[in-house]
Amino acid sequence: MTLAEPRAPVREGENEKYDVGGVLLDRPFKIRRLGHFAFSAKNLKEMLQFYNQDIGFKITDPMDHARTPELKEKLKDVEDTHQYFMRHGTDHHSFVLADRRAVDILYASRPHTPTHSINQLTWQVGSLREVVDAIDFFEKRKVPINRTGRDMPGSNWHVYPFDPEFHRNELYYGIEQIGWSGKPKPAELYKRGFHNTPDLPQISEEEEVLRAEQAGVDLHTGYLQRESMPSIYDVDGVLLPRPFKVVKIGPVGIYVDDIDRVSAYYRNIMGFVVTREFTYKGARCQFLRCNTEHHSLALYSKELRKELGTAEDSTCMSFGVQLANYRQVRDAVGFLKDRGHKIVELPGELFPGIDYAAAVIDPDGVPLILYHYMEQVPGDAYMLPQGAPANTNVASWPKTIEPRPDTYMGEAYLGPWG
Repeated sequence: MTLAEPRAPVREGENEKYDVGGVLLDRPFKIRRLGHFAFSAKNLKEMLQFYNQDIGFKITDPMDHARTPELKEKLKDVEDTHQYFMRHGTDHHSFVLADRRAVDILYASRPHTPTHSINQLTWQVGSLREVVDAIDFFEKRKVPINRTGRDMPGSNWHVYPFDPEFHRNELYYGIEQIGWSGKPKPAELYKRGFHNTPDLPQISEEEEVLRAEQAGVDLHTGYLQRESMPSIYDVDGVLLPRPFKVVKIGPVGIYVDDIDRVSAYYRNIMGFVVTREFTYKGARCQFLRCNTEHHSLALYSKELRKELGTAEDSTCMSFGVQLANYRQVRDAVGFLKDRGHKIVELPGELFPGIDYAAAVIDPDGVPLILYHYMEQVPGDAYMLPQGAPANTNVASWPKTIEPRPDTYMGEAYLGPWG
């Protein structure tokens, strides 16, 4: 077998298995985590202020959708045509914002639902081969695909499949890492972007950077956003502009019309496992995991949207961000209140596995869930029984709390906080 030869399933038929890095799995890829998440914003200016300045996602690259004459004409009535790639750590982006009108115009000829405020849910897999093999896997199962290739900026290789209610998912490998300089790759390296399924093998990122350097490209001309707020808060020994640090994104909660159909897609096609399911005031709620965290994705029956009073023009029930510890969650609540944001008490039953959770309403009306702890699920566990609901009554929170058996377990944040 040569390096470029595609790998066939090890066994054919109903119980076919796929060789994924030498391990036999039920699909030719394994989702590791939620890598990034994107909103199509109704109020882009206010959303950018909230997530960039108040929450602390840093702009890595502002890409202009109107960068060609053809697109500029299509988007002439949109005030801000940029798509803002933002990060909380070293990944080129973990959060993305764009104007909803621009997204609807650009996707008018593709499968999408204009009422979605979710632009995409993006899941990381372990290799480029997994991405490429996933394309054939989706096509054989008639899963609609938006596009394949490699994104620039970000450098991640990808395939974009849709779920049954046209939430756009992405599987990706190899996102660009931002180092101590804070700068991404310069635009001259975008020539390595792809708009179709790549042949294998591809050159390494180190090789493509070396070739650009040999061609005389200045590798230090990427965009850089400097912090505009003073670093006045002692955050566990580090002076930061906010009294907290986002260390992880997710979970994401989505409203759906048909939980059975959507759940079957995420379980059978994408490989998620159900952690817990129950009914709340007549509405079904299901929580799915892709790794050891209690859940990365939650499905809620759409009738719950009216009960909770959340945004009627969005299928996003909630978006979560994990902060470094419990003290920082408490401090974040006060900080965001002082900056004029609304903290609401949502039912704790809807956020199992999270312990203490504060819901801040973003400018588009979607609850941003701040938390510090996520229950870790043993590898051999299936569906867990219903446990204690999250404590969402911020006013009752004590100054300190007792640890749970898996407090500070799971994936760690790498690198300095600022």
